Amino acid sequence: MQNYQEQERFREEDVEQEVNIREYFIILLKRKLIVLTLLVVIFLVTVIKTFSTTPIYTSDTDVLIERNNSSSALERQYYSYDPDFLETQSAIIKSAKVARRVVDSLKLSTTYRSFFLEAKKDTPSFFANIETGLKDFIEKLISPLKSEVNSETNQDGERSGLNAEPLSDEEKISSMVQGRLSVEPVKNTKIVRIAYSDKSPIIAKLVADAVAKAYMEEILDMKLTTSRYALQWMTSKAQDERKKLEASEMAMQNYMRANDLVTVENKLAISPQRLSEFSSQLSKAQTDRKVLEGVLKQIDAAGKNVFQLENIPIFAGNEVLKSLREAIFKSRQNISELSKKYGEKHPVMIKANGELGELINQQQAEINRVIATTRNSYELAKSQEKYLDEMLTSTKSELLNLNEKFIQYSIMKRDVDANRVVYESLTSSIKKEGVTEQSQSINVWVIKNAFLPGAPSKPNKKRNLALGLILGLAAGIGCAFLVEYLDNTIKSEKELESRYGLTVLGAVEKLKEKGKNIESYIVQKPLSPLAESYRLIRSGLLLSSADHPPRTMLVTSMGPGEGKTSTTINIARVLSQGGKKVLIIDCDLRRPRVHSVFAMQNDKGLSNYLTGNLSENIIHKVAGEEIFVITSGSIPPNPSDLVGSKKLRLLIEKMSENFDFVLIDSPPVQSVTDSLTLTQLVDGTVVVVKAGVTTYETMQSGLKKLKDVQCHFLGFVLNGLPPSHAKGAYYSGYTAYYAKDNVS
Repeated sequence: MQNYQEQERFREEDVEQEVNIREYFIILLKRKLIVLTLLVVIFLVTVIKTFSTTPIYTSDTDVLIERNNSSSALERQYYSYDPDFLETQSAIIKSAKVARRVVDSLKLSTTYRSFFLEAKKDTPSFFANIETGLKDFIEKLISPLKSEVNSETNQDGERSGLNAEPLSDEEKISSMVQGRLSVEPVKNTKIVRIAYSDKSPIIAKLVADAVAKAYMEEILDMKLTTSRYALQWMTSKAQDERKKLEASEMAMQNYMRANDLVTVENKLAISPQRLSEFSSQLSKAQTDRKVLEGVLKQIDAAGKNVFQLENIPIFAGNEVLKSLREAIFKSRQNISELSKKYGEKHPVMIKANGELGELINQQQAEINRVIATTRNSYELAKSQEKYLDEMLTSTKSELLNLNEKFIQYSIMKRDVDANRVVYESLTSSIKKEGVTEQSQSINVWVIKNAFLPGAPSKPNKKRNLALGLILGLAAGIGCAFLVEYLDNTIKSEKELESRYGLTVLGAVEKLKEKGKNIESYIVQKPLSPLAESYRLIRSGLLLSSADHPPRTMLVTSMGPGEGKTSTTINIARVLSQGGKKVLIIDCDLRRPRVHSVFAMQNDKGLSNYLTGNLSENIIHKVAGEEIFVITSGSIPPNPSDLVGSKKLRLLIEKMSENFDFVLIDSPPVQSVTDSLTLTQLVDGTVVVVKAGVTTYETMQSGLKKLKDVQCHFLGFVLNGLPPSHAKGAYYSGYTAYYAKDNVS
């Protein structure tokens, strides 16, 4: 189900697009005269302009332009990539200086003067006169706005202004050369194409070649001028920098002498090493002092106890004490063995005890010596620690003082080095600039010389004619749609239905045959498409009411000349073709016309009847037709009063009983109020709208008036539809079908 709905939606969109395209095509058909007129005019102007324009010949030369790779490193750094390089060189090629060099080198102001300045004396063409006139007019308009009067020039190449001086021939020709010169870089290459256009092919070739040569000379001249200026500037700058360098060197020398900084760098290299050594020695001295202090505390704690003293590492590791301990141990063993044999007073025992006492004394003496040595080492470690601490503090202070002096020294040395670098760079640049003064920073090669053109480059006849045709067609189509957009008249049935929501009974095509009367045309050609359109209107009227067809109908329009009378008569004729009796009442008491169509007398009619001045029968029968007519009669002084009278109402009611259909032709709605009154006396109202005449504003205003009186609308009749608008599906169908019968 969803796919079906999507298909229906796509089909509706296609139909709508097809309708829009067909409407555009119809607009073009309707406005074809505008389209064809603009197309022909623009194309003819293009043809005349193209074939009357003086042929212009163009010759070109190709020049390869690139930077000189031998330039300085500074230039390569800043100019290695320059996307606008070729555009800049192109601007130089088109400059006034290059043009003046061309004029001087080729002697254009003397030898070839006639090719530039004499040509203006020729008789100007029609288009040239128009162009000159337009330029003069524009010049007059903008002349009050010009403020820089001294730099302005007029059309003859002369300066304009309060202090104006005439241009020389060289200046005039230089300006012409600039205007005719074109320079274009070839894409993705370093090649620039120089082209020159002139009426003479020889001049075109000569100038194109001369421009390339003049450009080379101008580049070299620019380089030389720049080099001279650079040398002057750098020489002056080098002298200033030399003075600054000498002053900074003298200031640094004085500072070094005043602060004894001859060996400052060596001192700065040695002082940190000494500071590190002192710090390391101080740490070692502090460690040694603490170790000795701990040993002394152990000795003091042991007191005279030899056994505890021997357990202290400094005594335990002493080799002398070790040997004494062994000797004492052996002596005691010996005494123990002798005591088994001898008594205490035996000489042997006395000698052995004496030897043991001697050993003990030696041991005590060695212990005392070690204690004294340890105390001396401790005192020495304390004094050494103090000395190293003092040396470390002194070294730190000296190093800080040296750092401050070296910082100032470095600042001054940096100034000296910077001044020396600038001075040496300027000196080197001066020498290099002097050596390379005659070289170019840009290399130029002519890779293709200018040729002698064999055919003109302008005008391009085929292109101009094609553009003229396209432009004319586009202008014609655009103008057609513009006119259509600005046209606020009703043009189609679709507009009527969509804008006002009322039924369109039918559309009547504008009669194309000259000398034919539309009121009698359907009688003469009953099978014509025009007759068929009125039959369609008849069908719409008969089906406009649900119960029965309207018997009394008012036919009116918004303005005069929209075809309400002819529509009334033709509707009456198609209604009478079914054997019905139809009565036409001409209620237009101001500008009646029904009687003239049927060639009837109008001295006695409706107005005479309504005023009571006539007792005769006012109904006239049309010969050969079942159509009856009540003419308007004499034009009364008060038509509105007669139309609003009760007698007219009674007349219409009576006629509706005697005739099958009663059609009332009334004045236009916008002119008078008669039609508004008559709408109350009939079953329905038919509004005739003339295509291309009735405007939206008029229609809106008229419909409002009719709706205010509660008019019953039967529908619209679109009259005078152009053939191009009458090509709808149905209309074209029956047009083709009835064409065979219409031939006769």
